[in-house]
Amino acid sequence: MTGKIFRNAFLMGVLVLVIAGALFTAMLRQRAAQETYRSLEAQARLVQQVMDTQTLQDLELEDRVTLIAADGTVLYDSRADQGQMDNHARRPEVLAALRDGSGTASRRSDTLQEEYLYYALRLSDGTVLRLCRTQTSLGALLWSMVGPLMGIAAAVLLVAIAWSLYLAREITKPINEIAPDDPEDTYPELQPLVDKLRQQNRTIRRQMDELNRRVREFAALTEHMSEGFLLLDRQGTVLSGNHSARELLKTEKGADLRRCDDTALRQAVETALSGAHAGHLMERGGSVYQVMANPVQSNGQVAGAVILLLDVTEREQREALRREFSANVSHELKTPLTTISGFAELMSQGLVPPEKVAEFSGDIYRESRRLVALVEDIIKLSHLDEGGADMEWETVDLYELCRQVAGHLRYAADNHQVTMEVRGQPTEIRGSRQLLEEMVYNLCDNAVKYNRPGGWVHVDVSRVQGTPCLTVTDSGIGIPHAHQSRVFERFYRVDKSHSKAIGGTGLGLSIVKHAAQFHNARLELRSQPEQGTQITVFFDGVPAERRSL
Repeated sequence: MTGKIFRNAFLMGVLVLVIAGALFTAMLRQRAAQETYRSLEAQARLVQQVMDTQTLQDLELEDRVTLIAADGTVLYDSRADQGQMDNHARRPEVLAALRDGSGTASRRSDTLQEEYLYYALRLSDGTVLRLCRTQTSLGALLWSMVGPLMGIAAAVLLVAIAWSLYLAREITKPINEIAPDDPEDTYPELQPLVDKLRQQNRTIRRQMDELNRRVREFAALTEHMSEGFLLLDRQGTVLSGNHSARELLKTEKGADLRRCDDTALRQAVETALSGAHAGHLMERGGSVYQVMANPVQSNGQVAGAVILLLDVTEREQREALRREFSANVSHELKTPLTTISGFAELMSQGLVPPEKVAEFSGDIYRESRRLVALVEDIIKLSHLDEGGADMEWETVDLYELCRQVAGHLRYAADNHQVTMEVRGQPTEIRGSRQLLEEMVYNLCDNAVKYNRPGGWVHVDVSRVQGTPCLTVTDSGIGIPHAHQSRVFERFYRVDKSHSKAIGGTGLGLSIVKHAAQFHNARLELRSQPEQGTQITVFFDGVPAERRSL
């Protein structure tokens, strides 16, 4: 802006100088012409006075003198032969003199760059006396003044430059001193600009406050997400990401995900940047993550991508467990059904001797009971998987419940030559009586089945530091350490042949685990091979009605 003001002021100074010079020269020339005409007039009248006593040839004048008859014939000329001259009747100054008594005219010589000024005076005898004086033309006059004019122009230009610089700086100084963030009042011409800046600053501050608020909300939302979140540009470079994504991928802002080592993530990024939705599974650190990538479009063009990393380890594990459960259920159901079908087929075809019918019928009955027990356990687990919404909560005396269960198992314990004893004191807890009974029954049933003749089972109900506890201890065969972490899985058996021999379904301890989870209780297992097993249930959780699994 300073340069523009300087140029305009400088050009204005030059223009003023040129115009002023031209006007001055024109006025000077006009003034000189007026002076010349007055001088010629005085000289003509003086000649007129002396013509009575002297002839024109006797006069020594610097100006050219011409005497012209009334008809325009040149009678005398001090510079040329009058016989060679043409008629002057149509000359403007002659015509004016004949008409008005005197007349003036000027004519320019382009060849000599001179101008001739004429003054004509009508004499008393009707003749016209004309004097002519040469005057330098405007161009010649200017040329003769080139030196002084150049000096004057240079001085004026220097002054114009200095003044233009000063003026430009003075004009722009208040503008340059305006602080955009906090403009102060200045001279009136700039006040609208200052007001506009203040209004703009208020608008920007409001927008920045709103933007910062949204950024904080977005950061608070994404940083506390367990899912990973990444925002990429069209080149696949990370623009931003939350803590979960940074920790999982070990990446920072500016990283290029098109060159990452993980194939699933790289393919998802490429697909999203091509404009399509992508979903892949990625394994990282023993966990499974679902990579969901979506393109971000602006004006119909892909401007980047949003990557969401979901931890689906539990879902995948459940899917694996569900597939395993389905396969186990199919296998467990197929075995007794095959046995029942085989025995029934032999009996229907009369291939079983009469003395074996009772034995075959007993086998069919045992397999049927095993099949019924298996179906019932599966139904129980399915019910627990669905949350057990229809199970009512009530106050249950755990000690009395254990005594009732022990009574139900007394016959089975006697058959296995196992002594069962319930010890402790009345202890009330909140829970589902049905589930608690299933849990106690399965723990005691396993303690009896996997015991040895002459063994014992102790059921203790107590409080440990105010926490209700149920402990079932037996003197049975025990569980090897390598299997202890899996005995609560569905259909898992330490000794499959022994389990089938005693009619186990492989779901008893799984039901115990789900029932404990339903009551927010925790399980503790201690066991040594050939030394027995101890399972303790601590009801130290906060009771919750219809707790979802």
